[in-house]
Amino acid sequence: VQLQASGGGLVQPGGSVRLSCVVSGFTLDNYAIGWFRQAPGKEREGVSCSGLSDGSTHSTYYADSVKGRFTISRDNAKNTVYLQMNSLKPEDTAVYYCAAAESCAYEYDYWGQGTQVTVSS
Repeated sequence: VQLQASGGGLVQPGGSVRLSCVVSGFTLDNYAIGWFRQAPGKEREGVSCSGLSDGSTHSTYYADSVKGRFTISRDNAKNTVYLQMNSLKPEDTAVYYCAAAESCAYEYDYWGQGTQVTVSS
């Protein structure tokens, strides 16, 4: 089982970036995928999660700090989950990780390596 996060970089405040999490070794449709971040000197926090499907759509969840700015989506055919990040702020600077679980509320069993996002002018 592998999760590969990518897409980070340096972006100016107010800018956008899209992170990708490519998964392998399991069927993406059967798992919830969460995005987490950890800034220097701070604890890791949950950012967003794409939950299991109800048959037609996957549930989505967002931390209050990113609601209205970040959008999570998935392409099961490509085994990829995306995190579109808009209106970025300096406080969004962190290493971003994706992880897989049986449900957004459950313990995350599998983790990818992080990708750095730096928001700075």
